Amino acid sequence: MVRRKREKKRRPPFGMPKGIVLLATPEGWRHSVLTVEGGMLCGRLADVPVATAPDEAQAAAATMVMGLAHDVHGVHVDVTWDPPREPGAWTAQVTLASTSPNAFGQTTR
Repeated sequence: MVRRKREKKRRPPFGMPKGIVLLATPEGWRHSVLTVEGGMLCGRLADVPVATAPDEAQAAAATMVMGLAHDVHGVHVDVTWDPPREPGAWTAQVTLASTSPNAFGQTTR
């Protein structure tokens, strides 16, 4: 009798994003990406100068999260920024896009 080796499913290195916190600091733009699984990825927005306008920093953070979701999880997400509650801090909600292309270039709902 031959036994087959059981393959473990590898978890993605980055959890599914559900929110973003963006902070303007004297050293530059900082972000925290919150995941559905309860994790958090924190860092600085690369290639975004300190003097960048908030809307441009938000666009850079959204692009980064959309790229991670696509590259790691194979999904398209939407990022919706909440109204600011305090100066220098913004939050966003990340949701699955209503339609996304499948492997054949068609859209699914």
